[in-house]
Amino acid sequence: MPPSIVRILAFLAVLCAGPAHALTVEVAAPDELKPLLVQYLEAARAARLGEVLDEAELARLRSVSEDTARELLATEGYFSPQIDSSVTRVGDDWVLRYAVTPGPRTRVRTLKIDFAGALAEAGGSGARLRARAERSFTLQPEMPFRQADWDAAKVALLRPLLTTRYPAARLADSEARIDPATQSADLSLTLDSGPAFYYGRPVISGTQRYPESIVRNLSPLKPGQPYSQQDLLDYQVALETSGYYAQATVRIDDDPALAAAVPIRVTVVERPEKQFSVGAGVSTDTGARVQVSWLHRNIRDRGLRLKFDARLEKARQTGGTELTWPRTSSGYENSVGFQLKQEDIEGQETRSSVLAAKRNRVRGQIETTLSLQYQVEQQTIVNVLDVSNRALTANYVWTQRAVGRAFYPRRGYVLTLQGGGAAEALLSDTSFIRLYGRYTHYFPAGDNGRLILRGELGGVSANTRDGIPTDFLFRAGGDNSVRGYAYQSLGRTLEGGVASVRYLATGSAEYNYFFNRNWGVAVFVDAGDAADSPGQLSPVYGYGVGARYRSPVGPINLDLAYGEATGEFRLHFSLGVSF
Repeated sequence: MPPSIVRILAFLAVLCAGPAHALTVEVAAPDELKPLLVQYLEAARAARLGEVLDEAELARLRSVSEDTARELLATEGYFSPQIDSSVTRVGDDWVLRYAVTPGPRTRVRTLKIDFAGALAEAGGSGARLRARAERSFTLQPEMPFRQADWDAAKVALLRPLLTTRYPAARLADSEARIDPATQSADLSLTLDSGPAFYYGRPVISGTQRYPESIVRNLSPLKPGQPYSQQDLLDYQVALETSGYYAQATVRIDDDPALAAAVPIRVTVVERPEKQFSVGAGVSTDTGARVQVSWLHRNIRDRGLRLKFDARLEKARQTGGTELTWPRTSSGYENSVGFQLKQEDIEGQETRSSVLAAKRNRVRGQIETTLSLQYQVEQQTIVNVLDVSNRALTANYVWTQRAVGRAFYPRRGYVLTLQGGGAAEALLSDTSFIRLYGRYTHYFPAGDNGRLILRGELGGVSANTRDGIPTDFLFRAGGDNSVRGYAYQSLGRTLEGGVASVRYLATGSAEYNYFFNRNWGVAVFVDAGDAADSPGQLSPVYGYGVGARYRSPVGPINLDLAYGEATGEFRLHFSLGVSF
C-alpha cells in the first residue's frame, strides 16, 4: 500500500476515535479495606500507570473494577456490599469515584470436622491426635470469616497429621456455605488421614569413601517405629554433624502402598578423607591465638578419624592427637587421645600431659561423656610453689541443651553436670571427689530482648588440695565467669600469683536488647568467688554494658565491666575465625 494511503487512513482513524483523557481514581471505604481495593482494582492500577483512556475503555474499567471489588470484599467476609461509582470531568481528565459500604461481616456459625482413614478408627494416641488437629483449626465459631483465614486454617488442620504418623493425609472435602441473609458461614471438612506409616529399612546413596555402616549407625530410627517428621530431621542433623558428610537429606515416600514399612531414603555428600585447617582469633582471657589441625577421616578404610591439633595462645599452648571410632549402632562414639598443655595464667604455671579414653553419646537434647584419664602435672608459682600432681580419674559429664539452633537463643536452657574422682591407691597422689554444675536459662523479654540467668557451683571433697591436678580445681574471673576481673584471677592469692582452689560459686544476670537482626546491646551484673572452703567464699561483683554482633563466623561480644573489688574497668572481648 502506498505511504500516502497509509497516512490518510491513520488521519481518518484519529478523527473517528473519541477524545482520550488521563484518569484519577478515588476510593471511599473503611480504613481496613481501602488499601486492598486501591491496590487491586483495575481502574486504580490504570491510574497509577498513567494510562490515557477513551470513554469506552473507561466504561469497561469501571464495570470490571466493581466486580473485582465485590470479589475482594468477599475474601474479607463481606458478601452483601453496596458499591456506587461515578465519573466526572475535571478539566481534560476523568475522575472515577467509588463509594464502598461493605455491610455486615460474615461470621462462622458452625464448624464440623469429620475424619476418614486409619485415624478415624484409632484410639489412645489416635484420639489425642484427632483432638490436637481439631484444636489447631484456627477458624472457630463466632470468628469473622475471611478467605485467607479459611485457607490457613485448612493447612493448620493437616499439619499435625503430616508431621506425625500420617504423611499421606489430605483434605478429602471442604466447604464454606455462606448465608448472605444471616451473614453467617457454615464450615465443613473431611480429613482423610490415609494409613499410619511405619519405618522400614534405610536406602542409602552417595557413600563412596566411608563405610555405609556409619550412616546406618547414626540413625535413631528402628524398623516398625511410627513415622515422625522430627525423627527425619534429627537423623539429618546427626549425619551432618558427624564429621563425615558435608550434606545429607533424609526423606520417605508418602505412598500409602508402602506405609507398613516405608523405606527411609538417605542421600549423603561425603567430606574429603583428609583436611588441613588453620584458625586465628583473639580473646581478653587468653590473648591472641593460632590453631592448626590435620584430620584423616578414614584410617584403615574403617571410618576411624585421626586428628592432630596444635593451639598457641598467649597464656596457653596445647598440642595433641586423638583417634575416634565411628559411632556404634547403640549411639556411642569411642576415642583415645593424648595431650600436652602448658599454661601461665595469673602467675600459676602448669605443664601437663594427659592420656584419656572417652565414650560419648548424644540422644536428642542429652549428651553424655564417660572418660578415664591419667594426668601428670607440674605446678609452679615463682618462689612459692613447685609441686608435681598426678591422678587417674574416672569422670562423667551430662549435658542437656534445650535452646534449639538459634544464633542468639531467646528461650530455653543449658544444664551441665559433672562428677569424677580419683583414689590414692590407683596411680594418684590424693584421693578426691569432684562435683560441678552450670546452668544457663534464656527468657524472652519483649519483642526484641532476652534475659539470661547463669549460675555455677563446684566443689572438691578431699583431705588436702595437694596432689590434685589444677584441671580438677577452680578459679574464677573472665569473659564467661565474673566480668570486671582478669581471667582466673579469683582464687587463693599468694605472693607470686593466684593458685587453684577447691570450691567455686558464680552467678550472672544479663539483659540484651537487639536493634535489628545483627546488632544488640547488653547490661549485666556478675558475682562470684573461688576459695578453699565454702565458708571462705566471699563474692565479688562486676557490672557493666556491652555490644552484641551476629557475625558470619559466630557471635561477637564486647563488654566493658567494672570490678567493684578492684575499682577498675576491664574490657572483655572475643572473636574467632577459621579458614
